[in-house]
Amino acid sequence: MATIGLFFGSDEGNTERVAYQIQQCLGEDRVAVMDIADATQLDLMSYDYLIFGIPTWDFGQIQSDWEEFWGDVSEVDFQGKSVALYGLGDQFGYGDYFLDAMGMLHDVIVASGARIVGHWPTEGYDFDASKAELPGKNCFVGLALDEDQQEAQTPERLNHWCQQILEEWELEGSINPLSE
Repeated sequence: MATIGLFFGSDEGNTERVAYQIQQCLGEDRVAVMDIADATQLDLMSYDYLIFGIPTWDFGQIQSDWEEFWGDVSEVDFQGKSVALYGLGDQFGYGDYFLDAMGMLHDVIVASGARIVGHWPTEGYDFDASKAELPGKNCFVGLALDEDQQEAQTPERLNHWCQQILEEWELEGSINPLSE
């Protein structure tokens, strides 16, 4: 059985594609991937290690499937759970709201006791504001991806981030690097 549950929401397929890239990088035997539209609270509780993928829509809006699950996720007791986040956004088209949905999801799960791993540096991004940026830390609450403006950087970022979360979780093994 997989030890990591990866839950994503995706309307245009980018967040889903990244979910399967993460699974490939960490190992199919280690990561179970599930669309949040088909998930329940019990599915989340089945894993001690979780990865949540969420894109930000338009002016800081939550992706529709995550929005429908929002009440459920806020009721989950994340005590003893370790969570890594990745978010997708468009830093140039929506630079005032870059990755806001990931920041909002972070706040909900931290309030329920989750331990967060996988913070990611803000260096290399050009945005005006983000609810996903940790104040004074020069980092995001999770991996920041921009498939509209920086798609070519995604494999390298995923390789580094997947290795980072394995180390932070103190899980044995190494990644299967994605081609860059």
